[in-house]
Amino acid sequence: MRTSTLSQPLQVINARITYRNAPIHLLERFAFLDSNAAHRKLIEIAELEECIIIQTCNRVEIFAASKNPDSRRLLEGWANAAGLSYIEVADNVEICTGKDVILHLLKLSSGLDSLVIGEDQVLGQVKRSFEFSRSNGYSGSLLSVIFDRAIKIGGKVRTITGLNKGSVSIGSMAVKLAEEHFDKLSNKRVLLIGSGEGASLVAKSLKQRQASFMITSRTFDRAKSFAERVGGNPVPFDSAVQMFQEVDLIFMSTTAPYYLITYDRIEKAMANRDKWLLVFDLSNPRTVETKISTIKKVKLFNMDQISEKVERNIRSRKNEIESAERIIDAEMKMVDTILKRKEAEPIVISIFKDVDGIRERELKKAISMLGTKIGPEERRILEQFSYAMVEAIMSTPMNRLRKEIETESKKEDVMRIAARLFNYHEDR
Repeated sequence: MRTSTLSQPLQVINARITYRNAPIHLLERFAFLDSNAAHRKLIEIAELEECIIIQTCNRVEIFAASKNPDSRRLLEGWANAAGLSYIEVADNVEICTGKDVILHLLKLSSGLDSLVIGEDQVLGQVKRSFEFSRSNGYSGSLLSVIFDRAIKIGGKVRTITGLNKGSVSIGSMAVKLAEEHFDKLSNKRVLLIGSGEGASLVAKSLKQRQASFMITSRTFDRAKSFAERVGGNPVPFDSAVQMFQEVDLIFMSTTAPYYLITYDRIEKAMANRDKWLLVFDLSNPRTVETKISTIKKVKLFNMDQISEKVERNIRSRKNEIESAERIIDAEMKMVDTILKRKEAEPIVISIFKDVDGIRERELKKAISMLGTKIGPEERRILEQFSYAMVEAIMSTPMNRLRKEIETESKKEDVMRIAARLFNYHEDR
């Protein structure tokens, strides 16, 4: 006879480094250049069952599920995947577990943990990270439940509170800073380098100000496709580099792992000109060499400097933030209930499977005993009756089992008793 045992449930853990605890020049060193390879290394080294990585210009985060989450092994996996020492990672990465992970993700997807409170960009980034992990088999049922709820609540918070109304994205904030410097942008020569979501937000903000701009990317086809979608005049990258001496404003928003704008290029471009050049590096990792800020009449803005606008944004959104937090508090209770019920599902499924096996066996015996006394219609009625009888008998105790484990103090005892009563084994 098999011994009834309960498997160790999966637990969630989060490791993160964000703009809150690291400047952009440090944060970018913790990014994973190969997302697929990073997922695989983390799963192997940290012995994870599930893993989702979120990377933006303001954060690098790992959400993971494991039967025995070990923060040290997770940090070792991060160090290995990012080419850093364990000490570097341990000294800079923040760890949380359990309900704190879920609360953090809900706040993140709702825009409460963003550099710009309420911005929409982060919700899209959470969605894409989740879809990438799910489509590649890195996330399973536990993280899927949590991320599904987080994405839904992110949309709900924005709809109900209007937290994102009038909020400023990183791209539009950069354009706003440029406008403050030049007074108006409609008569300036503007170059936008990049074709991703960050560049799209810059383009949208420029169009709102009736500012024309050139767009380039590492391939001309990509620049043309971007221009068709969001506007701008596409130019080849090599031609764009030659324009550095003519443009007034450069926005960089790419994912290149090297400097696209170097000190030598800008020094050469500024050699025979008197007007100012503003450069905004919105990339992670940085793609503009910081040293260019030492060149006369060149002003460089990076992600760290944009944080000056954050406090004003937070103060103006106090009421919306409080409303969002109330929604998240209510959602936390719902997620907690869903996850607790989820723990009972393996037992419930196993019990129904065993009972259905008994139903089918006894139905065959009854039909065999009746023999030629019944026809096809009578057999169909008997089969329907057997299903209805099982459902009527089992539904109430199984629903009560799901309900009882919602109480934290009862959960382990109820699960253990159910496993013993129905001879449940995790491998059956």
